Amino acid sequence: MKSTIGDRIREARENKELDQATLAHKANIVTRTLQRWEKGEQIPDGISITKIAKATGVHPHWLLTGEGEMYDAPVRPSNVFQLPNTFRRNAKLVELPIMSAVPAGKLATNFHPDYVDDYIAVDDVRDPQAFALKVKGNSMAPRIEDGDTVVVSPAQEPHNGDVCVVRVNGEDTLKKVKFEGNYIHLIPLNPDFEPVTVRKKDVNFCWKVVKMVKEL
Repeated sequence: MKSTIGDRIREARENKELDQATLAHKANIVTRTLQRWEKGEQIPDGISITKIAKATGVHPHWLLTGEGEMYDAPVRPSNVFQLPNTFRRNAKLVELPIMSAVPAGKLATNFHPDYVDDYIAVDDVRDPQAFALKVKGNSMAPRIEDGDTVVVSPAQEPHNGDVCVVRVNGEDTLKKVKFEGNYIHLIPLNPDFEPVTVRKKDVNFCWKVVKMVKEL
């Protein structure tokens, strides 16, 4: 039996895990009106159909007629290209937590490793402790700019020339590192910023950046 508009509104709402009051608010109608639509007592107009489709993520044509796909197929952005199979064969996507931002500028206490803001899927990262950080500031520009995301691998040993997330006396920064005796030089890539030299004993950790995702 073919579904009614009311059936499809209810299905779209439940798939989105919305209660009637929440969907009614998103569609700018009273809850009682939505209840009448779902029961088939009334039929929504075109504007309301569009609002409900937008709020639930379904295709308006499906919501109105029951024909076609319920959800639009995901559209690949124009700046993302599909890799050939030869490149994809050995690539394993992993989902990493994005934690609070790390400053690419002066030292600051912005990075909290026990707080997850979001997640990002990346390939070819084999450290189970790896995580991602949003970059704030431009001391590493133009290679790493404000808003970019860096992937950090605590398991990999950093070497001279690596870009690392460094915590010094509880404060954090993103810099290229150079080890020299009892000291670590924290070197910005942006010539407008000055390098900083810190004592190794003051460094809480120095974790290597293994991947960078540009902000587009």
